[in-house]
Amino acid sequence: MLGTLSAPSRGALDDSAIEVVVSPDGQFAFVTLEYADRAVVFNLGEVLHTGFGAAGYVGSVPLGQAAVGMAVSPDGRWLYATSEVGQSQRSSAVLPAAEQPGTLTVIDLRRAETDPASSVVATVDAGCQPVRVITSEDGSEIWVTARASDDLLCFSAARLVFDPARALVAIVRVGEAPVGLAAVHGGSLIVVADSNRFGASGAIADLDVVNVAAALYGGQAVVGHIPSGSFPREMALLGDSMLLVSNYASGQLEAVDVASIPSG
Repeated sequence: MLGTLSAPSRGALDDSAIEVVVSPDGQFAFVTLEYADRAVVFNLGEVLHTGFGAAGYVGSVPLGQAAVGMAVSPDGRWLYATSEVGQSQRSSAVLPAAEQPGTLTVIDLRRAETDPASSVVATVDAGCQPVRVITSEDGSEIWVTARASDDLLCFSAARLVFDPARALVAIVRVGEAPVGLAAVHGGSLIVVADSNRFGASGAIADLDVVNVAAALYGGQAVVGHIPSGSFPREMALLGDSMLLVSNYASGQLEAVDVASIPSG
C-alpha cells in the first residue's frame, strides 16, 4: 500500500467511488463517485513524488446522478463518463427513475487536470441508465451500455464535440440489463454482458456478440451468444487471446477464448 487518495468530504454520499481511469501519461487519476454525481481528479504524479495527502486533490467534474462508467480516448484528449440519470432529469416526476434518460458526458481531459469544474464539453442523452463506456481502437466511436433500455449505443466521437444532437449513430437491442462491454477481433466485434441483475422474468444472463459494421449500417448486429455465470459484470482483455469476465452473483471469473468468438 503506497497511500490513499481522498477528496474533501461532502458527506456520506462521497463514499461511493466506482471506476478509475488514468491519463495516458500516468500523471492524473479520475474517479467517479456514484452517489455524489461527480468525478474527482487527483494529481497522481505529484503524490507519488511528494507523498500522499490533501495536495493531491485537484477538483471535481460535475456529472449526472449515479455517475459510473469512464473511458479515455486513445489520443488522450477526451474523457467520457456515463450517468444513469441526467442532471436536468433528477427532479422529474413524470417518469420513474428507471425510464428517465441517462447521459454521456464529454470532458476535456487536459482542462480537467487543472480546472475540472469547467472541463465539460458536451452532454447527451444515452438511453436509460447508461453504466459503461468504451472507445473504438481509433477513438472514432464511443460505445455505451444502457442497462434499463437493454441497448448498446454507438456515438460518433467527432459529433459529440461538434454536433451533439446528431452524435448517436447506432442502437443495438441486446439482452437483459447490459453492463460490461469489450471490443475484440481488432474492434470488429463488441462483447456485451447481459447481466439480468434484477432477475427479469423469462430473461437469462449471457454474453452477446455484436458485429460493429452491421450495427453501424443498420443490419442484424447481434451475431452470437456466449454462456456466462450469474450477473456477468466487468470485462478485461488478456492480450489479444483471452477475454476475462467477472460473474458477480456466481463468484466466478470466466475466461473466453477470443479466437472462438463468432463474427457472424
